[in-house]
Formats: sequence, C-alpha cells, structure tokens
Amino acid sequence: MEEGSHNRWREMEGGVGLNDKSIEGIVDIGRKPVVERRATARGRLVLKADTKSAIVQGEIKKGDVLEASTIAVVQAVKETPRIVPHCHPVPLEGTEVNWRWNNNDLWCTVSVSAHYKTGIEMEALTGVAAGLLCAFDMVKSLEKDDQGQYPVARITDLEVVEKFKGN
Repeated sequence: MEEGSHNRWREMEGGVGLNDKSIEGIVDIGRKPVVERRATARGRLVLKADTKSAIVQGEIKKGDVLEASTIAVVQAVKETPRIVPHCHPVPLEGTEVNWRWNNNDLWCTVSVSAHYKTGIEMEALTGVAAGLLCAFDMVKSLEKDDQGQYPVARITDLEVVEKFKGN
C-alpha cells in the first residue's frame, strides 16, 4: 500500500475511513494509581436444537465444545492487547468462565480481575467473543443448511455486564 493511500481511500468512500491523526498510540497511564479492577461480560450463541443436543451428549467430532471454548477464553483474555491495538498489557490475576443454556442458546459469561491502572472490560469482552467463536467453529457443520448457510446460528448480545474500579 502506498504511503498516504488510506487518505485516498477515505476520500473515495465518502469520508469514511482513516484520517491523518487516526492512530496516535496508546493512552499514557503512567501517573494513574494501581487499584483493584474487575469486569464481567457475556454473550450468546444461538443454535439449533439438534446442535445443542449433540454438544450436551458429547457427540461433536472436534471434541468437548465447552472445554475447548473455555481454553479459547483464557487464551484470549491474556492476548487482548495483541487483538485490540489500544489496550494495555494488564497483569490479570484471575479469570472465571461460566457457560449456561437458555433453551438452545449457549451463554458465555467471563469475569476478570486485576490490580492495575486501567480498566479490564476489553479483556472480558475479548474472552467472551473468542469463546463463542470457538464454540461456533466446533459446531458449524451441524448448523449449515443445504446451501451451506447458517440460518439459525449467530453470535449476539455481547455486552459488559459489570465494571468495578476500586479506590
């Protein structure tokens, strides 16, 4: 890509895109105090009834969906600054992953904790997203219709449920 080509792209697309000051680095948190931080996020994977049954019965060819997806969550919370460019590397002290069914919907809730200078909600959100993506990947063959599309399966309701900052 030519230097400055992103500006031409922005102009071609009606002003949508990067500008000359769009990437400035990460926020300086050097003077902020270290305080207790906690964050909880959740999200939902909507599935067909047959897919839920296969997960619950342990019939997924790729393996145990919840076990593999929990590993994906733990990896993702630790790698958040590599995925989300403006996030600081945070020394996480804990991660809790919970899965629950609501009809055919698989809900993932992730809670993270640390003592640090900046919030950790992005780590919780990234964990939920990765866990649900892993689950989707493991069951996608069961979710496809005759045209190879996914009429039911979708990841939705990704949100921060709680954020805590100590004194």
